[in-house]
Amino acid sequence: MTLLLLRHTPDPDRLVALAARRCYSSRAADDIEEHLTQEEIERLLGFLRQRNHLSPFEHADFTFSADGISRALSHQLVRHRIASYSQESQRYVNYMKTPALPYIRPPSLASHPEAQKIFDDAVHHTLEAYRAMVNAGVAPEDARYIFPNAIETKLVFTLNARSLFNFFEQRCCIKAQWEIRQLAFDMLKAVRQVAPLIFKNAGAPCQFAEKPYCRENDEKCPQYKSLQKRTNKNDQQIPGGIEKKS
Repeated sequence: MTLLLLRHTPDPDRLVALAARRCYSSRAADDIEEHLTQEEIERLLGFLRQRNHLSPFEHADFTFSADGISRALSHQLVRHRIASYSQESQRYVNYMKTPALPYIRPPSLASHPEAQKIFDDAVHHTLEAYRAMVNAGVAPEDARYIFPNAIETKLVFTLNARSLFNFFEQRCCIKAQWEIRQLAFDMLKAVRQVAPLIFKNAGAPCQFAEKPYCRENDEKCPQYKSLQKRTNKNDQQIPGGIEKKS
């Protein structure tokens, strides 16, 4: 997997802080920005997250490129709304001349050699079937239906910071599927380099330094017991991660 942050809103931390200050000030925008200190930016962004006032974060956009991912991952990724996606079209990939079908093999197969061989053989057979159908006169766009979820794909996609909060909350979770979880951590690392204050507390809520919670309240999660120990014994957790004093 190769993940790149292609473009992003310039100085996203400052822009979100400026948008937030706009809500509470009648001054001109340039005057507001002129008086925005680093300390004030940090304070404003922390205030927004604490109060769950998230609309100012929608002004900051981040565009990524992901290569070497499976169609299984892309099917999960496009479920995230308020995002834009441009994906490699299988209709225009010439699989008649590729030496082998590009695909993603789950790491778990490495410890099961026999299963790995079955997996590799099955993928190879789909390429053979595809080529046989095309040679028999079937349109490539129809022959491609034989390909598995494992086939490799490429995307360029854009999300704003608010959408990324939701994405990281769900996909950095230990219960997320391994491939999209890896993508989420790579994305989080990339955006923290350019917007450290916006994404300071982004990620799976069970890993939050302050007031951690399980977004699914799933007692079967391997993190759940350790999470309970970190949660104040006088606090009562309720669904949605809202904590209520007893």
